[in-house]
Amino acid sequence: MGELFVVFLFGLFVVAILVGEDFILTLLYLLLGAFIVGKWWGGRALRGVQVERDFTRHAFLGESMPVSLKVRNKSWLPLAWLHVRESLPAEVYSSGPFQQVTTLGPQASMELSYRLECRKRGFYPLGPLDLKSGDVFGMSSAPRMRLEPDYLAVFPKIIPLTRVKLPSQAPLGSLRSHQPLFEDPSRTRGKREYVVGDSLRRVDWKASATVGRLQVKLFEPSIALETAIFLNLNAAEYTVFTRFDVPELAIVVAASLANWVINARQSVGLASNGVDPLQGGEAMALIPARRGRGHLMRLMESLARVQTAESFPFVDLLRQHSALLSWGTTLIAITNHIDDDLFDALFQARRAGLSVFLIVCGQVSNFEHSRKKAAYFGIPALQILNEKDLDIWRQ
Repeated sequence: MGELFVVFLFGLFVVAILVGEDFILTLLYLLLGAFIVGKWWGGRALRGVQVERDFTRHAFLGESMPVSLKVRNKSWLPLAWLHVRESLPAEVYSSGPFQQVTTLGPQASMELSYRLECRKRGFYPLGPLDLKSGDVFGMSSAPRMRLEPDYLAVFPKIIPLTRVKLPSQAPLGSLRSHQPLFEDPSRTRGKREYVVGDSLRRVDWKASATVGRLQVKLFEPSIALETAIFLNLNAAEYTVFTRFDVPELAIVVAASLANWVINARQSVGLASNGVDPLQGGEAMALIPARRGRGHLMRLMESLARVQTAESFPFVDLLRQHSALLSWGTTLIAITNHIDDDLFDALFQARRAGLSVFLIVCGQVSNFEHSRKKAAYFGIPALQILNEKDLDIWRQ
């Protein structure tokens, strides 16, 4: 529009010279003045505009989340019109880009908002946001301003588990155990009569004085459950038919187990050969085992970002990081690909003092044979075909 108006002014100037009419010259001066003032006004006023994108940077699957765009004009010049356009991914906003045209007075502010529907796990950019303005007549080219994108992490689905039974060899923790070998002195469950051979450190002297006979304390057995989840997202180890749905199922299993371990007040870590966009397309960084809700949020954000891609073999991931785990750690391997190299890596981890648990997600050829082979090496194995199969840990 601006270029056409310049051509129009030049033609009007030529006509004014040829005709010599004062009216045409006056009109030319007025239009030229409006063009100059409008161009100066639009660019000057837009420079005083500030935009802030306000939203929660993580969301749960299926959640509807508001996003607020706070626009403020710090200049004393009003904006005759302001076009706001926010680019949004289709996975969270199905109506194309969010856009709106409005006006903004001097030293004024306004708030625009839209809602996101978090229908799919992922790591999504919100933006960039483009602002465009100009003069009231649209005679000058519209100046532009851009706000760089922010990112939203949509957490994977978490299935609440209640009765998970994971192997552990680490004593003196806060989980009950049926192994009487690991008694916890901080968890008293009763008293009994003293018998020859009992340690005097177990004698309850106050209770003994009350009943007139020596009484010893009984302690509940307990274990500590430090868990390391190894997640296989190497696309080369999935078939063409399982490359899309099965990795998502594996991520759901990993997220649900991590949530259960944290809720049990135990520590959990995560390692995967999937790629992380925040790492420049490199494999996801190892997350050491920690406990607490803050650590769970970190795990969920990593599982929201991680993507299936051509990466290094899962066996290499196991061998590289399992050597760093402390004795008694429970290693959970989640994969769809089973071969002799995998069993060798898991058996070596078990020989190093780790409690190994194999979870196979999706269909694999002759799983029953693989399960028996894993049992031969002392490794429990479980196949998860869909989310409903996780009900075995909810009953």
